[in-house]
Amino acid sequence: MQTKLTRRGALLLATLTLAGAIGSGPATAATELVVYTALEADQIKAYKEGFEKQNPDITIKLVRDSTGIITARLLAEKANPQADVVWRVAATSLMLLDQEGMLDTYAPKGLEAVTANFRDPKSPPAWTGMDAWMATVAFNTVEAQKRNLPKPESWKDLAKPIYKGALVMPNPNSSGTGYLMVSSWLQLFGEAEGWKFMDALHDNMAVYTHSGSKPARMAATGEYPIGFSFEYRASSEKAKGAPIDLVFPKEGLGWDMEATAILKGSKRVEAARKLVDFSVSREANEFYAKNFAVVALPGVAKPLPHLPETIATMMIKNDFAWAAKNRERILKEWQTRYDGKSEPKS
Repeated sequence: MQTKLTRRGALLLATLTLAGAIGSGPATAATELVVYTALEADQIKAYKEGFEKQNPDITIKLVRDSTGIITARLLAEKANPQADVVWRVAATSLMLLDQEGMLDTYAPKGLEAVTANFRDPKSPPAWTGMDAWMATVAFNTVEAQKRNLPKPESWKDLAKPIYKGALVMPNPNSSGTGYLMVSSWLQLFGEAEGWKFMDALHDNMAVYTHSGSKPARMAATGEYPIGFSFEYRASSEKAKGAPIDLVFPKEGLGWDMEATAILKGSKRVEAARKLVDFSVSREANEFYAKNFAVVALPGVAKPLPHLPETIATMMIKNDFAWAAKNRERILKEWQTRYDGKSEPKS
Protein backbone atom coordinates (compact mmCIF):
# COMPACT_ATOMS: atom_id res chain seq x y z
CA MET A 1 0.00 0.00 0.00
CA GLN A 2 2.80 2.38 0.90
CA THR A 3 4.54 1.59 -2.40
CA LYS A 4 1.37 2.38 -4.40
CA LEU A 5 0.91 5.71 -2.61
CA THR A 6 4.52 6.53 -3.22
CA ARG A 7 4.21 5.81 -6.90
CA ARG A 8 0.98 7.78 -7.11
CA GLY A 9 2.61 10.63 -5.26
CA ALA A 10 5.58 10.57 -7.57
CA LEU A 11 3.30 10.60 -10.59
CA LEU A 12 1.27 13.50 -9.17
CA LEU A 13 4.46 15.41 -8.36
CA ALA A 14 5.78 14.90 -11.88
CA THR A 15 2.47 16.08 -13.37
CA LEU A 16 2.41 19.20 -11.20
CA THR A 17 6.06 19.91 -12.00
CA LEU A 18 5.37 19.67 -15.74
CA ALA A 19 2.31 21.93 -15.44
CA GLY A 20 4.33 24.40 -13.43
CA ALA A 21 7.10 24.37 -16.01
CA ILE A 22 4.62 25.09 -18.76
CA GLY A 23 2.92 27.84 -16.73
CA SER A 24 6.18 29.45 -15.75
CA GLY A 25 7.53 29.65 -19.30
CA PRO A 26 8.53 32.97 -20.88
CA ALA A 27 6.36 35.86 -19.72
CA THR A 28 3.79 37.13 -22.18
CA ALA A 29 5.61 39.37 -24.64
CA ALA A 30 5.01 43.09 -24.19
CA THR A 31 2.76 44.79 -26.72
CA GLU A 32 4.90 46.76 -29.16
CA LEU A 33 3.30 50.09 -29.98
CA VAL A 34 4.56 51.77 -33.16
CA VAL A 35 4.70 55.51 -32.51
CA TYR A 36 5.58 58.21 -35.05
CA THR A 37 6.98 61.33 -33.42
CA ALA A 38 8.73 64.63 -34.01
CA LEU A 39 9.98 64.77 -30.42
CA GLU A 40 13.41 66.30 -30.03
CA ALA A 41 16.07 63.62 -29.67
CA ASP A 42 17.07 64.88 -26.22
CA GLN A 43 13.47 64.63 -24.96
CA ILE A 44 12.63 61.12 -26.15
CA LYS A 45 14.31 59.08 -23.39
CA ALA A 46 12.47 60.71 -20.48
CA TYR A 47 9.07 60.63 -22.19
CA LYS A 48 9.41 57.00 -23.30
CA GLU A 49 10.68 55.78 -19.93
CA GLY A 50 7.95 57.68 -18.10
CA PHE A 51 5.23 55.89 -20.06
CA GLU A 52 6.83 52.44 -20.00
CA LYS A 53 7.39 52.63 -16.24
CA GLN A 54 3.64 53.05 -15.78
CA ASN A 55 2.85 50.47 -18.47
CA PRO A 56 5.46 47.67 -18.26
CA ASP A 57 3.33 45.50 -20.58
CA ILE A 58 3.80 47.98 -23.45
CA THR A 59 6.99 48.81 -25.33
CA ILE A 60 7.15 51.89 -27.55
CA LYS A 61 8.87 51.57 -30.91
CA LEU A 62 9.59 55.17 -31.92
CA VAL A 63 9.97 56.37 -35.50
CA ARG A 64 11.32 59.94 -35.33
CA ASP A 65 11.69 62.68 -37.93
CA SER A 66 10.75 66.31 -38.53
CA THR A 67 7.05 67.16 -38.49
CA GLY A 68 6.71 67.72 -42.23
CA ILE A 69 8.42 64.44 -43.05
CA ILE A 70 6.32 62.51 -40.51
CA THR A 71 3.17 64.10 -41.92
CA ALA A 72 4.11 63.21 -45.50
CA ARG A 73 4.92 59.65 -44.45
CA LEU A 74 1.58 59.22 -42.72
CA LEU A 75 -0.28 60.52 -45.76
CA ALA A 76 1.67 58.16 -48.02
CA GLU A 77 0.73 55.25 -45.74
CA LYS A 78 -2.95 56.20 -45.61
CA ALA A 79 -4.12 53.02 -47.36
CA ASN A 80 -1.90 50.82 -45.19
CA PRO A 81 -1.12 52.54 -41.86
CA GLN A 82 2.10 51.42 -40.17
CA ALA A 83 1.83 53.51 -36.99
CA ASP A 84 -0.53 53.06 -34.05
CA VAL A 85 -0.09 56.50 -32.50
CA VAL A 86 1.23 59.91 -33.46
CA TRP A 87 2.85 61.43 -30.36
CA ARG A 88 4.17 64.99 -30.50
CA VAL A 89 3.38 66.12 -34.01
CA ALA A 90 1.96 69.57 -34.83
CA ALA A 91 -1.78 69.91 -34.22
CA THR A 92 -2.13 71.46 -37.68
CA SER A 93 -0.74 68.23 -39.17
CA LEU A 94 -3.14 66.14 -37.10
CA MET A 95 -6.04 68.32 -38.26
CA LEU A 96 -5.01 67.55 -41.84
CA LEU A 97 -4.90 63.81 -41.08
CA ASP A 98 -8.31 64.10 -39.46
CA GLN A 99 -9.69 65.77 -42.60
CA GLU A 100 -8.40 62.72 -44.50
CA GLY A 101 -10.32 60.41 -42.16
CA MET A 102 -7.15 58.88 -40.74
CA LEU A 103 -7.61 59.42 -37.00
CA ASP A 104 -9.59 57.44 -34.44
CA THR A 105 -11.53 59.43 -31.86
CA TYR A 106 -10.90 58.93 -28.16
CA ALA A 107 -11.52 60.92 -24.98
CA PRO A 108 -8.56 60.15 -22.71
CA LYS A 109 -8.84 59.91 -18.95
CA GLY A 110 -8.43 63.39 -17.48
CA LEU A 111 -9.46 65.19 -20.67
CA GLU A 112 -11.71 67.55 -18.70
CA ALA A 113 -8.63 69.09 -17.05
CA VAL A 114 -6.96 69.96 -20.37
CA THR A 115 -7.17 73.63 -21.42
CA ALA A 116 -10.00 73.96 -23.95
CA ASN A 117 -7.89 75.26 -26.84
CA PHE A 118 -5.46 72.36 -26.38
CA ARG A 119 -7.88 69.73 -27.63
CA ASP A 120 -9.96 68.95 -30.65
CA PRO A 121 -13.37 70.60 -30.13
CA LYS A 122 -15.18 67.48 -31.37
CA SER A 123 -16.58 65.04 -28.83
CA PRO A 124 -14.88 62.63 -28.57
CA PRO A 125 -11.74 64.37 -29.84
CA ALA A 126 -9.50 63.08 -32.63
CA TRP A 127 -6.40 64.67 -31.05
CA THR A 128 -5.27 66.15 -27.74
CA GLY A 129 -2.60 68.78 -27.18
CA MET A 130 0.51 68.50 -25.06
CA ASP A 131 2.33 71.82 -25.13
CA ALA A 132 3.03 74.82 -27.35
CA TRP A 133 6.23 75.66 -29.17
CA MET A 134 6.83 79.01 -30.77
CA ALA A 135 9.02 80.81 -33.27
CA THR A 136 12.18 82.37 -31.83
CA VAL A 137 15.23 84.00 -33.41
CA ALA A 138 18.70 82.91 -32.25
CA PHE A 139 21.09 85.87 -32.63
CA ASN A 140 24.83 85.21 -32.36
CA THR A 141 26.22 88.34 -30.71
CA VAL A 142 29.87 87.56 -31.56
CA GLU A 143 29.27 86.95 -35.28
CA ALA A 144 26.87 89.87 -35.49
CA GLN A 145 29.50 92.20 -34.08
CA LYS A 146 32.02 90.99 -36.68
CA ARG A 147 29.52 91.84 -39.43
CA ASN A 148 28.18 95.02 -37.82
CA LEU A 149 24.68 93.55 -37.72
CA PRO A 150 22.20 95.27 -35.39
CA LYS A 151 20.08 93.13 -33.11
CA PRO A 152 16.63 92.90 -34.75
CA GLU A 153 13.47 93.77 -32.87
CA SER A 154 10.86 92.68 -35.40
CA TRP A 155 10.27 90.23 -38.23
CA LYS A 156 10.29 93.09 -40.70
CA ASP A 157 13.70 94.22 -39.46
CA LEU A 158 15.04 90.90 -40.73
CA ALA A 159 13.89 91.69 -44.27
CA LYS A 160 16.26 94.69 -44.43
CA PRO A 161 19.21 94.37 -46.86
CA ILE A 162 21.76 94.61 -44.05
CA TYR A 163 20.99 90.97 -43.14
CA LYS A 164 21.71 89.62 -46.63
CA GLY A 165 23.26 86.14 -46.39
CA ALA A 166 23.05 86.13 -42.60
CA LEU A 167 19.80 84.21 -42.09
CA VAL A 168 18.83 80.53 -41.92
CA MET A 169 15.38 79.09 -41.31
CA PRO A 170 13.58 75.74 -41.60
CA ASN A 171 11.93 74.65 -44.84
CA PRO A 172 8.17 74.51 -44.02
CA ASN A 173 7.72 71.43 -46.21
CA SER A 174 10.01 69.47 -43.89
CA SER A 175 9.64 71.27 -40.58
CA GLY A 176 6.63 72.07 -38.42
CA THR A 177 8.58 75.03 -37.06
CA GLY A 178 9.06 76.32 -40.59
CA TYR A 179 5.37 75.95 -41.35
CA LEU A 180 4.21 77.72 -38.20
CA MET A 181 6.44 80.66 -39.17
CA VAL A 182 5.10 80.88 -42.72
CA SER A 183 1.44 80.47 -41.72
CA SER A 184 1.85 83.03 -38.92
CA TRP A 185 3.34 85.64 -41.29
CA LEU A 186 0.44 85.17 -43.68
CA GLN A 187 -1.98 85.66 -40.80
CA LEU A 188 -0.11 88.61 -39.28
CA PHE A 189 0.47 90.57 -42.49
CA GLY A 190 -2.29 89.25 -44.77
CA GLU A 191 -1.52 86.98 -47.71
CA ALA A 192 -0.38 89.60 -50.23
CA GLU A 193 1.89 91.40 -47.76
CA GLY A 194 2.97 88.12 -46.19
CA TRP A 195 4.34 86.77 -49.49
CA LYS A 196 5.93 90.15 -50.20
CA PHE A 197 7.64 89.99 -46.80
CA MET A 198 8.90 86.46 -47.51
CA ASP A 199 10.22 87.58 -50.91
CA ALA A 200 12.38 90.17 -49.14
CA LEU A 201 13.34 87.66 -46.45
CA HIS A 202 14.36 85.18 -49.15
CA ASP A 203 16.89 87.69 -50.53
CA ASN A 204 18.60 87.63 -47.13
CA MET A 205 18.36 83.88 -46.61
CA ALA A 206 21.53 81.80 -46.85
CA VAL A 207 19.85 78.38 -46.65
CA TYR A 208 16.63 76.63 -45.68
CA THR A 209 17.22 73.58 -43.46
CA HIS A 210 15.10 70.45 -43.14
CA SER A 211 15.04 70.65 -39.34
CA GLY A 212 13.46 73.18 -37.00
CA SER A 213 16.35 72.80 -34.55
CA LYS A 214 19.22 73.14 -36.99
CA PRO A 215 19.05 76.95 -37.52
CA ALA A 216 19.47 77.50 -33.77
CA ARG A 217 22.45 75.15 -33.71
CA MET A 218 23.99 76.88 -36.74
CA ALA A 219 23.61 80.26 -35.06
CA ALA A 220 25.02 78.84 -31.83
CA THR A 221 28.20 77.63 -33.55
CA GLY A 222 28.54 80.84 -35.56
CA GLU A 223 28.06 79.13 -38.92
CA TYR A 224 25.48 81.85 -39.58
CA PRO A 225 24.73 84.82 -37.32
CA ILE A 226 20.94 84.45 -37.21
CA GLY A 227 18.82 81.31 -37.07
CA PHE A 228 15.02 81.14 -37.06
CA SER A 229 14.08 78.27 -34.76
CA PHE A 230 11.89 77.69 -31.70
CA GLU A 231 12.29 78.65 -28.09
CA TYR A 232 13.25 75.22 -26.66
CA ARG A 233 16.18 74.67 -29.00
CA ALA A 234 17.42 78.27 -28.85
CA SER A 235 17.32 78.34 -25.04
CA SER A 236 19.01 74.91 -24.89
CA GLU A 237 21.89 76.17 -27.02
CA LYS A 238 22.23 79.29 -24.89
CA ALA A 239 22.25 77.13 -21.74
CA LYS A 240 25.22 75.23 -23.17
CA GLY A 241 27.14 78.50 -23.35
CA ALA A 242 26.55 79.56 -26.94
CA PRO A 243 26.95 83.35 -27.44
CA ILE A 244 23.36 83.84 -28.59
CA ASP A 245 20.55 86.10 -27.54
CA LEU A 246 16.96 84.98 -27.99
CA VAL A 247 14.89 87.50 -29.95
CA PHE A 248 11.09 87.48 -29.77
CA PRO A 249 9.92 89.72 -32.65
CA LYS A 250 7.48 92.37 -31.53
CA GLU A 251 4.77 91.57 -34.12
CA GLY A 252 4.18 88.30 -32.26
CA LEU A 253 5.27 84.68 -32.27
CA GLY A 254 3.82 82.03 -34.52
CA TRP A 255 3.19 78.81 -32.62
CA ASP A 256 1.73 75.36 -32.83
CA MET A 257 0.76 72.64 -30.41
CA GLU A 258 2.45 69.32 -29.98
CA ALA A 259 -0.38 66.82 -29.98
CA THR A 260 -1.25 63.13 -29.79
CA ALA A 261 -3.66 60.98 -31.82
CA ILE A 262 -4.50 57.35 -32.55
CA LEU A 263 -4.31 56.17 -36.16
CA LYS A 264 -7.47 54.58 -37.49
CA GLY A 265 -6.86 50.91 -38.19
CA SER A 266 -4.46 50.33 -35.29
CA LYS A 267 -4.54 46.70 -34.15
CA ARG A 268 -3.33 47.74 -30.71
CA VAL A 269 -6.07 50.18 -29.77
CA GLU A 270 -6.08 49.47 -26.03
CA ALA A 271 -2.34 50.06 -25.76
CA ALA A 272 -2.68 53.15 -27.95
CA ARG A 273 -5.34 54.54 -25.63
CA LYS A 274 -3.06 54.05 -22.64
CA LEU A 275 -0.43 56.22 -24.34
CA VAL A 276 -3.02 58.93 -25.05
CA ASP A 277 -4.14 58.73 -21.40
CA PHE A 278 -0.53 59.21 -20.33
CA SER A 279 -0.03 62.10 -22.77
CA VAL A 280 -2.61 64.25 -20.95
CA SER A 281 -1.65 63.17 -17.42
CA ARG A 282 -0.08 65.50 -14.90
CA GLU A 283 3.11 63.43 -14.89
CA ALA A 284 3.49 63.81 -18.65
CA ASN A 285 2.73 67.53 -18.47
CA GLU A 286 5.46 67.88 -15.85
CA PHE A 287 7.86 66.34 -18.39
CA TYR A 288 6.66 68.83 -21.01
CA ALA A 289 7.02 71.75 -18.58
CA LYS A 290 10.75 71.06 -18.25
CA ASN A 291 11.07 71.99 -21.91
CA PHE A 292 8.19 74.31 -22.78
CA ALA A 293 6.73 77.41 -21.14
CA VAL A 294 3.13 76.61 -22.11
CA VAL A 295 1.58 73.17 -21.50
CA ALA A 296 -1.89 71.66 -21.77
CA LEU A 297 -2.71 71.39 -18.05
CA PRO A 298 -3.22 74.69 -16.21
CA GLY A 299 -0.92 75.36 -13.26
CA VAL A 300 1.86 72.99 -14.34
CA ALA A 301 4.12 75.26 -16.41
CA LYS A 302 6.94 77.13 -14.67
CA PRO A 303 9.26 79.95 -15.77
CA LEU A 304 12.14 78.61 -17.84
CA PRO A 305 15.69 79.96 -18.14
CA HIS A 306 16.30 82.50 -20.92
CA LEU A 307 12.56 82.89 -21.64
CA PRO A 308 10.46 85.86 -20.48
CA GLU A 309 7.74 84.98 -18.00
CA THR A 310 5.31 86.80 -20.31
CA ILE A 311 6.12 84.69 -23.36
CA ALA A 312 2.57 83.30 -23.53
CA THR A 313 1.28 86.82 -24.18
CA MET A 314 3.54 87.08 -27.25
CA MET A 315 1.82 84.18 -29.04
CA ILE A 316 -0.31 85.32 -31.97
CA LYS A 317 -3.99 84.54 -32.25
CA ASN A 318 -3.51 81.47 -34.39
CA ASP A 319 -6.24 80.14 -36.70
CA PHE A 320 -5.26 76.47 -36.65
CA ALA A 321 -8.20 75.39 -38.79
CA TRP A 322 -7.13 77.86 -41.53
CA ALA A 323 -3.49 76.76 -41.27
CA ALA A 324 -4.49 73.11 -41.64
CA LYS A 325 -6.98 73.66 -44.45
CA ASN A 326 -4.56 75.78 -46.51
CA ARG A 327 -1.41 73.82 -45.72
CA GLU A 328 -1.01 72.10 -49.08
CA ARG A 329 -1.64 75.31 -51.04
CA ILE A 330 0.77 77.36 -48.91
CA LEU A 331 3.53 74.76 -49.08
CA LYS A 332 3.22 74.45 -52.84
CA GLU A 333 3.49 78.23 -53.25
CA TRP A 334 6.45 78.41 -50.87
CA GLN A 335 8.26 75.65 -52.73
CA THR A 336 7.72 77.34 -56.09
CA ARG A 337 9.12 80.63 -54.80
CA TYR A 338 11.95 79.68 -52.47
CA ASP A 339 12.98 76.02 -52.60
CA GLY A 340 16.11 76.83 -54.63
CA LYS A 341 17.94 77.73 -51.41
CA SER A 342 16.98 74.56 -49.53
CA GLU A 343 19.80 72.34 -48.35
CA PRO A 344 20.02 68.89 -50.00
CA LYS A 345 17.90 66.23 -48.32
CA SER A 346 19.96 63.62 -46.53
